[in-house]
Amino acid sequence: MMARSGSRCSAGSARMALCVLLVGCGAGTPAITAHAPGAEFNPRPASATNAARDPSIGRSPSVALASARPARGPSQSDALLSIPSIGVRGLPVVSYVGHADDLRGTRIADGGLAASPRGPLGGVAPGDVGNLIITGHRTSAGGPFRRLPSVRVGAHILVSSGGRVFDYLVIQTMVISFRSSASLALQSAAVPGHPGRRATRAMVTLSTCATPEDHARRDYWTDALGNPEHRIDKVGMLVAIRPE
Repeated sequence: MMARSGSRCSAGSARMALCVLLVGCGAGTPAITAHAPGAEFNPRPASATNAARDPSIGRSPSVALASARPARGPSQSDALLSIPSIGVRGLPVVSYVGHADDLRGTRIADGGLAASPRGPLGGVAPGDVGNLIITGHRTSAGGPFRRLPSVRVGAHILVSSGGRVFDYLVIQTMVISFRSSASLALQSAAVPGHPGRRATRAMVTLSTCATPEDHARRDYWTDALGNPEHRIDKVGMLVAIRPE
């Protein structure tokens, strides 16, 4: 990820603690958009988002299994991330206690890795009920999430941890604004896109910056760490668990 004039679009933001995820950000209108596969990037404000779902998801017995698992506490165990549709294989995911896009997460991503916040302001561990949040750079540090925006509904996200592979199916794309605390809350919610809703399933949110799209629209706003206004998120639902 990168920002204007060669600065990085980092996966971290030092401003995030005071407004759910972003410190000092404007309390603007939430900017979140659900995209169909191949839809044009269009960060217009919207109040809600509807998932484009694969009709087989609700019939998967593995979903019921995941829904029955209680959420665990923060975990420091690492994982490996694979996204076959864009050629990402075995990307190390480093967990840390914190919130998405904070300074610690940025430093992890700066090493070319993916960062996964855990705890009260973060997400859950792989396979747990709730929202597993994973952030990574797009146009710096090797760009492990370079092609993340092209991931389509129905693609698989594979997270290997603890001798098991957690298979998530992409159901939705969200566009989140860094300038809106309400918008960022949609990304960090236990049920992605639905703050305050009780989680009953294991979900995943992969997040990266929308620097090229913002710059193409002449939107050059950045925060103190060089993050542009928008992030592109891919949301998935756990559909299977198998031995590694």
